[in-house]
Amino acid sequence: MTERTARDPIEVTVEIPSGSRNKYEYDHARHRFVLDRVLYSSVHYPCDYGFIEGSLADDGDPLDVLVIISEPTFAGCVVRARPVGVLDMKDDKGHDYKILAVANDDPRWDQTDALEDLSPHRLREIENFFRTYKELEGRQTDVSGWLGLEDAWRIIDSALEAGVRGTDSEGEAASPGTWR
Repeated sequence: MTERTARDPIEVTVEIPSGSRNKYEYDHARHRFVLDRVLYSSVHYPCDYGFIEGSLADDGDPLDVLVIISEPTFAGCVVRARPVGVLDMKDDKGHDYKILAVANDDPRWDQTDALEDLSPHRLREIENFFRTYKELEGRQTDVSGWLGLEDAWRIIDSALEAGVRGTDSEGEAASPGTWR
């Protein structure tokens, strides 16, 4: 186990509960959750999946976060979570980091502070999901592997700063908008 960071947990708005094949998206303009699609593949989300409100990632959406929690929550649930690392990947929209966190208020994850505290198999399952979940749609993803806790916080801080500025990584005005 690694030493716990002094940083406060992040708040993650869940869009998709663990185990779901439904891909929900939050429509930031209309303030509601919508069904984007049902995954074409026989895979399901390996963790609760959501975003950090007020952040802006390189793809123009809020920063994505996977939350490991003992029981799936629901779309719209806000979960306090501790980042442990980040999956470095790209999709058809470009760079698309996925912060990996554990539920702060689930005692089963109290001793989990970094990627090294998780089962290597759990990490491979998550990688496999993101390598294959768009394959039957004819859309490619490129998973480069895992980055550590310091990288996760750097990416989170950058996305929160971009959200305050309202500009993407290239300085262009951006804000999450209407779904589709």
